[in-house]
Amino acid sequence: MAIATINPATGEIIKTFEPLTNTEIEEKLEQAQKAFRTYRRVSIPERAVWMKAAAEILEQKKEKFGKLITLEMGKTLKSALAEIEKCALVCRYYADNAADFLADTPVQTDASHSLIRYQPLGVILAVMPWNFPFWQVFRFAAPALMAGNVGLLKHASNVPQCALAIEEIFLQAGFPKGVFQTLLIGSEKVADIVADARVKAATLTGSEHAGMSLASVAGKQIKKTVLELGGSDPFIVMPSADLEAAVATATIARTINNGQSCIAAKRFIVANAIADEFEQRFVEKFKALQIGDPMDDKTDIGPLATPDILKELDSQVQNCIQKGARVLIGGKPLSDRKGNFYPPTILTDLSIDSPAFTEEFFGPVALLFRVADIDEAIALANNSPFGLGASAWTNDEAERDRFIDEIEAGAVFINGMVKSDPRLPFGGIKRSGYGRELSIQGIHEFVNIKTVWVK
Repeated sequence: MAIATINPATGEIIKTFEPLTNTEIEEKLEQAQKAFRTYRRVSIPERAVWMKAAAEILEQKKEKFGKLITLEMGKTLKSALAEIEKCALVCRYYADNAADFLADTPVQTDASHSLIRYQPLGVILAVMPWNFPFWQVFRFAAPALMAGNVGLLKHASNVPQCALAIEEIFLQAGFPKGVFQTLLIGSEKVADIVADARVKAATLTGSEHAGMSLASVAGKQIKKTVLELGGSDPFIVMPSADLEAAVATATIARTINNGQSCIAAKRFIVANAIADEFEQRFVEKFKALQIGDPMDDKTDIGPLATPDILKELDSQVQNCIQKGARVLIGGKPLSDRKGNFYPPTILTDLSIDSPAFTEEFFGPVALLFRVADIDEAIALANNSPFGLGASAWTNDEAERDRFIDEIEAGAVFINGMVKSDPRLPFGGIKRSGYGRELSIQGIHEFVNIKTVWVK
């Protein structure tokens, strides 16, 4: 795959990059290993100074970085600016909390004293996606670097300028050379890098296929991995819910990031008693969304990131239609303009043998289901190969407790939209992956949890 910036709103090739040669990759691996030997001895307070400096750079140059995100992958500029602000937040969160998260934990045993110590592993490879090209990287890098690890970034090939900008941010913030490096390489190089003895672990956010590929290579080398893969999150609405708030949030939850988010709500499961009203309001909200230039503040929906994503999404929609689905709005690519534009779409009357039951729809397509009661709602929510997040809307305490206890997902949000937060662990179960990012659990994924026993 070419490594290039291609404006998804116009199809224009902005800039191309030559991938690293094998010799250049070797140089970067050696530099990372060399950097780790000294960086692991840097105190946590000193790392925190650099991490806070990275946050300041992000905030000072957020317009520049936001426009770069929008140019490369097509999300609206307003959402790109919010992404940069969130990256600054996670940098400060780990700068402020890493010392506590990594402090020795005393444990009473038969020893004179015993404790748990947390120490860095070494060089960590991060294989990251294009949909949140800054946030996905910083939510890995902030805890990994604060723990004393060093990072290698293999970013998606359609966001090379974002990848290079992130490396430069860490250098400008004061981190030693080699502590965080971007590798402009194709996916075919990943296996050899994972297998390299200098790389101690790997994390990947992306597709199921990419996750299986990386995990299989890492497994052969007995190396730790964290995988955050696809999602087909349910958004359940019960009769006791605040319907106006639920519909407004459902619209945002499905169309955020032009619909290209693993934790976007995708399957809308609504109780029969309120389904007609929900459907009517949902369609009205979708009709009001503005599609257009992602740099324009008035735009709600920009283009999908690549022509292939557009083609795949439309293929899934047409497959559902052929199997009996009814189109409430949208349903085919926009042909009246350049770029990878797909309109906000709602499908209902979905057949169990359609992609709606087994696949992730990565674009602004909502799948609307009707259910008789909470039992059917939970059964349908769990009838998915994925288990990333879930949102449930109810003001009934018993229903709330059942959703929290019975929904199979890494996160359950009651009367709110699923989102990532530095203070809470993030990750999934089933085919959505394993391991956790963020919070104390995220920083502990890539450390040696060492038992110390002294007598």
